[in-house]
Amino acid sequence: MAGQTGSLFVLPWMRRALHSMEMPLWVNVPNLFTLLRLLLVPFVILAILAGNHERALVLFACAAVTDIMDGATARYFGMTTQTGAYLDPIADKCLLSGVFLALAGARLVPLWFVAVIFGRDLYILFGAGFLLWLTPLRSFPPTVWGKASTFVQVVTAVVWMARNVLPFPILEALAAAIVWPCAGFTLWSGLHYTWRGVQLARAH
Repeated sequence: MAGQTGSLFVLPWMRRALHSMEMPLWVNVPNLFTLLRLLLVPFVILAILAGNHERALVLFACAAVTDIMDGATARYFGMTTQTGAYLDPIADKCLLSGVFLALAGARLVPLWFVAVIFGRDLYILFGAGFLLWLTPLRSFPPTVWGKASTFVQVVTAVVWMARNVLPFPILEALAAAIVWPCAGFTLWSGLHYTWRGVQLARAH
């Protein structure tokens, strides 16, 4: 009887202890993929600056795989979280910005091109902060043009890194040519975000 009484006391205590040890909702597989992408960023940058372009390209490819995996697992298993919604674009921006900064630091891409990409990102950041300050908006999902711009930037980064690994004439020509459509997409997406921000500000 004493043993049964003791077990009745211990079991609720164990349940409470296990419940307190539960992971927060944001700790899930998709967000771990996103965090892995963030962790890869400095290694990609260091590889570019060190002139180890093969390693940089492989690490960038691994980071791209994590980008695919976090979205796929979040949708398939229903693990979408607000933290992931904020963390995913931050990881993407850190990766792309780090790659282009490293390529510019190694004098492998034109400085004006990197300035266009960073100028647009800073412009959108200040615009979002302005809307947060003046309106009740707290969510700014990417637009179609924003996603297209990110895709073109990823392709551009891959082409420039591949050019450094395989110095073929076709890659040289493609790398020189792709900066123009990439800059165009970047500027147009910035204008589109401006139009969208004005519409949202008027609605609120």
